[in-house]
Amino acid sequence: MQKILLTGATGYIGKRMINVIAAQGYQVICCCRDKNRFSKSVDINDAQIEVVEVDFLKPETLENIPKDISGAYYLMHSMSNSNDYAEIERQCAINFSNYIEKTDCKHIIYLSGLANEKELSQHLSSRFEVEKILMKCKVPATVLRAGIIIGSGSASFEIIRDLVEKLPVMVAPKWLHTKCQPIGIANVLDFLIFTLFKEQAYHKNFDIGCDNVLTYKEMLLEFAKIRGLKRKIFTVPVMTPKLSSYWLYFITSTSYNLASALVGSMKIEVICRPESLAEIKEITGVEPFPYKEALKRTLAKIQDNEIASSWKDSFISSRSDSSLKDYLDVPKYGCFVDLRTEEYDDREKCLDRVFSLGGSNGWYGQSLWKVRGFMDLLVGGPGLRRGRTHPDKLHEGDALDFWRVLYANKEEGKLILFAEMKLPGEAWLMFKVYKGKLWQKAVFRPHGLSGRLYWYSVLPFHGIIFKGMVRSLAGKIS
Repeated sequence: MQKILLTGATGYIGKRMINVIAAQGYQVICCCRDKNRFSKSVDINDAQIEVVEVDFLKPETLENIPKDISGAYYLMHSMSNSNDYAEIERQCAINFSNYIEKTDCKHIIYLSGLANEKELSQHLSSRFEVEKILMKCKVPATVLRAGIIIGSGSASFEIIRDLVEKLPVMVAPKWLHTKCQPIGIANVLDFLIFTLFKEQAYHKNFDIGCDNVLTYKEMLLEFAKIRGLKRKIFTVPVMTPKLSSYWLYFITSTSYNLASALVGSMKIEVICRPESLAEIKEITGVEPFPYKEALKRTLAKIQDNEIASSWKDSFISSRSDSSLKDYLDVPKYGCFVDLRTEEYDDREKCLDRVFSLGGSNGWYGQSLWKVRGFMDLLVGGPGLRRGRTHPDKLHEGDALDFWRVLYANKEEGKLILFAEMKLPGEAWLMFKVYKGKLWQKAVFRPHGLSGRLYWYSVLPFHGIIFKGMVRSLAGKIS
């Protein structure tokens, strides 16, 4: 069985590619910095998956990658995790390229951004720099360039959905007149898998997209039409990039850093080179479906709760870019603790309630949580806008409103969440079903005097929220 290396295996595209690669009969070597964040989305033969812990900024960890790989997908992006993401992306690409030359790899495929090479945003410039590094590698490389990806859980689609469903009338930046060429997520996955080992594609880059060239405004209005919503959009020429970023940040569920990076790209037309698109379609046999069809497929997936991955579950939506295992060991000293227990009515029902917390399901004391979410939003945090990817399933690494899932094991009856809201300290929220009781524990490790003042200022609300929450989850109140 041939081995295919998959970097970015916990990312939006990477999670979906695991199943696609395995379906072709390959063994998937999944790279991630933290094994705690890895979870299989479907039942795949364990022999087809191997997870290796690799940090591409630490060359010594690359030794964990098997030498006998046949192909490799480079799906790593760092665009909003830090101010120097371009340098991070460049160094990761160099380290990857240097190591991959020592393996049996015959082909590298990189998913990049659709770029107008005459005028590049910082985000696209970084992607283009990675392209150049990979193309210099001794192993043949192919670059696929995609623009707006339409799929359940994609950042682009979620922004479109948020704007249309929240705003009957939009006063928007002038870049809504910028033209682009979107592509459905299913077609992206098809191009990625059917380009592998195609020698006609070696040492080349290709643009991928559907046949529709649309402005962002037209994309929004088409979404509104499919959803049966009447929407008016007016554009103004005076919105600066910073104001545009704040506009996206406050209206949609995106983080400010990601909004800023996207605004820089949205001012530039991203249209496929016709000959490039035609060539890759011929090589792979993939015929992308229209934008309207991509929207309908995506909405159907959301309706059926079949969201295989979401950008919100990546650390792009976090306040930091840390490993989950850095926080998995909940501290015992120097912390404030709120511990409550309650006998539950039925173990399975209790666990169902615990593992369904957040998102559209809400929290006990929802009005107070909404106030806290709004306050977090004002200071640059995620607020409650991220929701949850699935209504009743949680996996390690999932975003859950302004929490991150550190540990989730329903059979064991244990759930640990780490706070990603803006705080003068670090906070954990834990649930465990044990000896006939539901144990609920909130832990806060303050940073200095401000952290201690924060804890005492919210203490009165804890008595309302946490007492009511444990009783509600245990089934004592409805």
